[in-house]
Amino acid sequence: MADELVHYEVRRGIATITLDSPHNRNALSSQLRRELREHLSTAAKDDGVRVVVLTHTGPVFCSGMDLKEAAGASAGDQGVNEFPAILEQLWTSPKPVVAALNGPARAGGVGIVAACDISIADVKATFAFSEVRIGVVPAVISVTVLPRLLPRQAHELFLTGETFDAQRAKEIGLLNAATDDVEGEVRRYTDMLALGAPGALAATKQMLQQERSTNLGKVFADMLELSARHFGGPEGQEGITAFREKRKASWVPAED
Repeated sequence: MADELVHYEVRRGIATITLDSPHNRNALSSQLRRELREHLSTAAKDDGVRVVVLTHTGPVFCSGMDLKEAAGASAGDQGVNEFPAILEQLWTSPKPVVAALNGPARAGGVGIVAACDISIADVKATFAFSEVRIGVVPAVISVTVLPRLLPRQAHELFLTGETFDAQRAKEIGLLNAATDDVEGEVRRYTDMLALGAPGALAATKQMLQQERSTNLGKVFADMLELSARHFGGPEGQEGITAFREKRKASWVPAED
């Protein structure tokens, strides 16, 4: 049986999913894709999981599709067909997902970074949409990347395939932080996210991703209904009570 390429661990409500295929720079091989999907599903279904952290071993976060597997494959048989499901799992996860990069991301790896809610990279990490340089199109990843990037920079970087650094990735909207202390910054974000109520976080993610009507009255009516539902719901009432009683809400994980 092949060794596991993606590891899963839960501690204090944080599910850590670790890509562990350094021999091919954590490329999206069929095994890695399958295991990643399984672990993302496990985290989404586990009521004890509050936040998901996606990280890696080795010097590279993710180099994109496994080109050795793709060589000689027919159209529609290069793993591309199931990759959208991974990006959709990340994008629609009811639990906030934090990407932690201690190294570069390329192509599909950048799509994964964009699909996460919060992405943090080492200042030395680099990025590139390298697809056009090998004769393919960054089509699937555009679904998660384009909502993050400024339009002018998206055209430049998609068309040239140029490598860019973490600071620029932050400036154009791909990253939340470029830091020399990835672990500390991840911990800062996960600590903040754990303060949010699970249902409220899931509903807020859904609200952020939905298309808005051009009818302003309808938008306000929908948002008023959403707000009222959560104010009057169990989480809202518990949060208000905890605030008044100057205590932590029931969903906040206990300290070690």
